Amino acid sequence: MTSTVAVIADIVGSRNLPSRSDAQEAVRAAFARADGRFVPEQALWATVGDEFQARYAHLGAALGATALVRLILPDGIDCRFGLGVGEATEIEPSPSGAAIQDGSAWWRARDAIITAHRLQDRGQPTVRTWLVAEDPGFTAAVDALLLQRDHTISRMKARERRLAAGLLEGRTQKELAQEERIAQSAVSQTLHRSGAAALVAGIELVSEAAPA
Repeated sequence: MTSTVAVIADIVGSRNLPSRSDAQEAVRAAFARADGRFVPEQALWATVGDEFQARYAHLGAALGATALVRLILPDGIDCRFGLGVGEATEIEPSPSGAAIQDGSAWWRARDAIITAHRLQDRGQPTVRTWLVAEDPGFTAAVDALLLQRDHTISRMKARERRLAAGLLEGRTQKELAQEERIAQSAVSQTLHRSGAAALVAGIELVSEAAPA
């Protein structure tokens, strides 16, 4: 069986949101937009409550998509992600169109999102993404980077996230300046001051690497 990356996502603090249905639609829209940059092996589908699942052919795409989704989501709405590298098998078709699946990728993704939730509740409030893979050393290295990535995104203001998302989607600083109605120099300063330039460079480096 070919290795895949399973992603389980849930909405942070969904019970306290004014409208869970609006939040779920925002998540769907964010993933649909991210699909244009990081193509999934199986596009996002809703499961139970505020939880979603998706699957990617390699880790770079999964890491890029989850970062871009967080950058796209509006203020007040955020997601938590569990990523599992392994195998996935289809058990049976589902009425919703997404097959019921099983396998090590999904077991690890479940362990990962539980860990992310636990870390967030135990003194690391900016944690949003966690990875579990077969190799402990590889897992630890990626999770160390994810801690920094999530911290950077969590500290960004709305405009900083919009600029980071635009840069990651391939728009130029000139185009971003026109969209935000600010000077190009202000875009450049914001991208570097917020950490967005380094964040995007790191995501692009990982997404272009050989599949995990």
